[in-house]
Amino acid sequence: MEKLFPTQEVGSLLRAPFLKKTITEAEISETEYWGRLLRVPRYEELIHHLKTGRYVQGELYDWASLFGLKFFESAGLDVIWDGEQRRIEMYEYPLRSIEGAVFYGKVKVWDVETYNKAAIVSEPRLLRPIYLDEFLFAKKHSERELKVPVTGPYTLADWSFPEYHYSIHSEVRSIQERKKLARRDLAIDLAEKVIRPVVEQLSRAGAKRIQIDEPAATTNPEEMELFVETFNKVVSGIDAVFTLHICYSDYTRLFPYILELKIDEISIECANRDSPYLGQDDERRRGYPILKLFKEYRPRFRIAPGVIDVHTDFIESPGLVRDRLLYSARVMDDPSMIIACNDCGLRTRRWEVAYKKELSLVEGSRLARREWEA
Repeated sequence: MEKLFPTQEVGSLLRAPFLKKTITEAEISETEYWGRLLRVPRYEELIHHLKTGRYVQGELYDWASLFGLKFFESAGLDVIWDGEQRRIEMYEYPLRSIEGAVFYGKVKVWDVETYNKAAIVSEPRLLRPIYLDEFLFAKKHSERELKVPVTGPYTLADWSFPEYHYSIHSEVRSIQERKKLARRDLAIDLAEKVIRPVVEQLSRAGAKRIQIDEPAATTNPEEMELFVETFNKVVSGIDAVFTLHICYSDYTRLFPYILELKIDEISIECANRDSPYLGQDDERRRGYPILKLFKEYRPRFRIAPGVIDVHTDFIESPGLVRDRLLYSARVMDDPSMIIACNDCGLRTRRWEVAYKKELSLVEGSRLARREWEA
């Protein structure tokens, strides 16, 4: 029987200090600190290479992946990844391996966050494996259970210009209808011809857990059925545990469509909306009312409500993590339904802060488990 409140990593981690464009003594010193703390095997070799300048970029990415894996292993998480150390970011990285993607330039997402937006100018096809080398490296260097994050087809479609698919509907006079058809065709093509093959490759290579990231899932409420259709086209019939991760969204828009998704787990953001105070009442846990809607619909899948806020340097105490988990379990009337994780990836936090947050996540989960089982 799996232990209650298992801990999982969600996705990204700030890139390792030695992946900066310029490596100074400060970066080397920081690398040495983390190598020692995380007990990274043979990290002294990396330090020597950095000091002498005798390294190639590909080797640094391998080292960064290893540091990322040991980061979460050392913190004690049950299910881990390498913090996406090899990736540019979640959108551009996969599109670089898709035929027909042409990048037009940076667009603003929020605050100072941007991404390099692309147009799909021909039928999208997978040019080379995405994420496979990452997984094989992680599998070789970690004995922990791995969960591979994969950007989903609906988000890739929503964040791209569907130029090719718009052009093939030239007979449609209504511009709005033509755009609607183009968006639908692009999302389905990406699901069937790109992301489905990627997931199949990962599964054949031994990936047992795959996380589909779909931050755009609820952006267009009128397309919820399309989102469900594309998601299921990706995962249906594949032997793996599938987690759907949606961050910073209006989760009420998921219902009732979410009941048709072929998922085993859903990872959502809650801590960012919550209070920082201890307690298991509705007022203190005001970031978690969405769980009552999940309870109303009685989902068959497990829920990972974020108990760590990744957009602040505030270090949640283990007691706060415990209270958030126990509150969630009581709302659902079943602690086995609840997974302990962050709201989202940790790439906006310094390693020092992120590590302390993950230590609190693990210890808070232990406290919640002990209290529930007492």
